[in-house]
Amino acid sequence: MQTIDPDWAWQPFEPTSQRPWDRSLAAHLYRRSGFGADLARIDQAVMRTPAEVVSELISNNQETPDFRSTADSLAEATLAGGDPAKLSAAWVYRLLYTPNQLLEKMTLFWHGHFATGAEKVNDARMMWNQNQLLREHALGDFGRLVHQISADPAMLIYLDSAKNRKAHPNENFARELMELFCLGEGNYGETDVLELARCFTGWEIKNKKFRKNRYQHDSGIKSVLQQRGDFDGDDGVRIVLEQPATQTFIARKLYRFFVSEERSPTDALLQPLANLFRESDLQIAPVVERILGSNLFFSSNSVACRIKSPVELVMGMLRSLHATTNTQLVGRGLKNIGQGLFYPPNVKGWDGGRAWINSSTLLGRANLIADILENEATRFDGGSLSECLDRREVQTPDQAIRYFEQCLLSVPLDDATRIQIQESVESISGDTERQMRAILHALTSLPICQLA
Repeated sequence: MQTIDPDWAWQPFEPTSQRPWDRSLAAHLYRRSGFGADLARIDQAVMRTPAEVVSELISNNQETPDFRSTADSLAEATLAGGDPAKLSAAWVYRLLYTPNQLLEKMTLFWHGHFATGAEKVNDARMMWNQNQLLREHALGDFGRLVHQISADPAMLIYLDSAKNRKAHPNENFARELMELFCLGEGNYGETDVLELARCFTGWEIKNKKFRKNRYQHDSGIKSVLQQRGDFDGDDGVRIVLEQPATQTFIARKLYRFFVSEERSPTDALLQPLANLFRESDLQIAPVVERILGSNLFFSSNSVACRIKSPVELVMGMLRSLHATTNTQLVGRGLKNIGQGLFYPPNVKGWDGGRAWINSSTLLGRANLIADILENEATRFDGGSLSECLDRREVQTPDQAIRYFEQCLLSVPLDDATRIQIQESVESISGDTERQMRAILHALTSLPICQLA
């Protein structure tokens, strides 16, 4: 990454004869900005400019009232049971059906960033309310999001902030606010942690709602990040957000999420994004739009330089083929292979990158795809997979492999693998449906299909 010119990197991508705007790059955009698209939508995108497609993705930053009403009604049915473990199915529904994929992708990003686990919170309503909060601000005002997450009941429980008392300040939330949420290591001191913790004393939960208990608040003078005053928690958040490290820290996280987890960027490469973030008053959408429309995003430094998370793998397969399935099955399956929605492993969230993949999780991914394909609730465009493909004039094994390849793979199949897949389904040539599902399973199980 040392040789990349930052000015070139973040300039709008202009297709050339060597780097044309084609199916491959359009599919790359849809995979990274959401979870994928079918060939019809990819072909529609190719007929427009990259900037137009990115602009449309960014502008769809709120759920439609009809979709939100339906999704919320289904979630309420789950919440009535009070079991946080079943909440993941309600989120799977949104991931599967949302018309605003970038919005949901960013909600997933913030869930990993402001990681909060249902195992400790153990309150389905609180977890769902936090999920809605993340969605509401997913592409909006980062400062407002941090202020609201700081007073979020689920977060208060998860990081013990609800137990933060004047006589015994609890440092957990103050530390993570700086280290994991806004600044990163090396941009604060231990004294800042203690003093910031004092700012949040008295923030508690009453009847499952946030409140400020003035009797438990330390109203004395604090010194936080070289500022002095009788600060409360809101002041503390403001001071943290004012630090120059904030814009660089978030720019780095967004880079890692959208561009590459394997190639670490220099501060110089991130500086234009950091500047834009601060100049935009910490608005998230302008930075995401700059990334998704950039030269770097569409270059070999980005394409196939991320490993799909379990959610990206499964939702990519389903959404690219207009598939629907049992959301409870998917929710449980995602947890089994390392990405339980509402169940991040710790306050750092998921490590991502190569941590997603080992011999056990690779087998687990293949098994989950098999479970989905074999489940009687799974439909493709409302019917069988072979019928779905037939409507798209995909009828032979070779045609199916090429179709799935264009929808699901970030790098082309080599001839040897293509032949191997074809030969593996010859024995079931009399059953087109089984044959097509076997091809899909074989392709999604390949190591290269794990690359985003």
